[in-house]
Amino acid sequence: MAGAASFRWILQLHKDVPKAARFYSEGLDFTVNVCTLRWAELQSGSLKLALMQSHNNHVVQKGYSSLLSFTVTDINTTVTKLMALGAELDGPIKYEIHGKVAAMRCIDGHMLGLYESA
Repeated sequence: MAGAASFRWILQLHKDVPKAARFYSEGLDFTVNVCTLRWAELQSGSLKLALMQSHNNHVVQKGYSSLLSFTVTDINTTVTKLMALGAELDGPIKYEIHGKVAAMRCIDGHMLGLYESA
């Protein structure tokens, strides 16, 4: 009997892999394990994010593709850092009873959710 499948990574397609790796590294403090022009592997705790180059136009899209959600200690500082790296706020930061939430469209159209607990 085979064991359960184990999760390997989340994969995103990007036009510029080194730029995307810098976005996650500088904006969200991911560790870059591997980074070439066509492939990158990044890590945050046990989460692994793989970035692969794609020249196809399907990378840029207006709808939601994958959405990665992160808990951050200071949502305002994180939003500012990510915007400086090319992200756009997708609506205002919301101040909910349980904490602050924000949705951001990062480079190549991928969505990020940010959460800061109250």
